[in-house]
Amino acid sequence: MINSSLTNCYALPAISRRFVPVWRRNFLVWRKLAVASVLGNLVDPMIMLFGLGYGLGGVMSGGGTSYFSFLAAGFVASATMYAASFEAMFSAFSRMHGQKTWDAILNAPMDLDDVVTGELVWAASKGLLSGVAILMVAVVFGYAPLSGAIAAVPAAMLIGLTFAALALTMNALAQGYDFFSYYMTLVLTPMMMLSGVFFPVGQLPAAVQTAAAVFPLYHGVALVRPIVGGTLPPEWLVHAGVLIAYAAAGFYVALVLTRRRLLS
Repeated sequence: MINSSLTNCYALPAISRRFVPVWRRNFLVWRKLAVASVLGNLVDPMIMLFGLGYGLGGVMSGGGTSYFSFLAAGFVASATMYAASFEAMFSAFSRMHGQKTWDAILNAPMDLDDVVTGELVWAASKGLLSGVAILMVAVVFGYAPLSGAIAAVPAAMLIGLTFAALALTMNALAQGYDFFSYYMTLVLTPMMMLSGVFFPVGQLPAAVQTAAAVFPLYHGVALVRPIVGGTLPPEWLVHAGVLIAYAAAGFYVALVLTRRRLLS
């Protein structure tokens, strides 16, 4: 049923422009439910942003800036992470397993690599949409300069690609939707708490700081926050390099596991 020339599950990704129709297909479906989808992705971070930003802003410092500005920049990274992860797990799993959309696409002259790449870029796009929405709110309320918000868009896209790739690995392993709850509770939530979204990582014990530096979200926050403020962090190449490494490794592992699942 699956039309593919792949014979080696461990081959390097064969990326072509055929992933674009997969992205476009997902976009056209999403467009019909765009309002509900955007609200669903933004309600929680917006409530937390305004609740914590204004509620704790009077008693906390964000390291030389207002706490709302500090928090908004962190939420750009975390909202992108959650939106990309949700799309690459729950929605992609529905298309792969429940709706059999992937099977239908693969009956066309498409390879599985094209489908997975399309899902990766689409999930990253959904993540970017959430991150940009947070940036727009920060600009409108005067907590971020427009130039900084625009400059942060490529970094947000990189964060989306990173977490979309990692989530597609979970998608390839999942036997049901409940599986994703473990990843979100045991991986994403601790990562959000320890990566500098809510408070500077420097306030944590030294051992925890060392552990936090392994998290991709830590590097996403460390990259986005100074850019939103109008400066380029001195170690931006390191942060960007770590995110690229996670994205590349995650995409390759996701592709191998998906090939093994669907082509064996």
